[in-house]
Amino acid sequence: MKNQPIKRHRGGAMTQPDPACLFCRIVAGEIPSTPVYRDTQLYVFPDVHPRAPVHLLIVPIEHLLPSIAEMSEKHIGLVGQMVYRAKLLAEEQGIAADGYRLVFNVRQHGGQEVDHVHLHLLGGQPLGRLG
Repeated sequence: MKNQPIKRHRGGAMTQPDPACLFCRIVAGEIPSTPVYRDTQLYVFPDVHPRAPVHLLIVPIEHLLPSIAEMSEKHIGLVGQMVYRAKLLAEEQGIAADGYRLVFNVRQHGGQEVDHVHLHLLGGQPLGRLG
């Protein structure tokens, strides 16, 4: 899969990748990954420490939002695209019928390790109840 240049968001301003950001470096191809999906907004690849047989990370290509905690109304479209892509990927991965889990870890206490918003798609086995 070919890497794409820096994109412009809807407002037209250039968004530079953060050279210290792990996900920006993965999206740029500086750190190897196995792409599962890529379009103009999202890049999807397997988690390197999977918690389930299917554990994919859905990452915006642009470094627009460090965490859901910083989300504003202008990010609704992006987050909606992430969730919708997760649904489609669950179907493609064959886990939709039995169920799957979508997780946004938010900040340190929520388990977020990379300050570049991302969505975990997990499935392929019973995941148990939360709480």
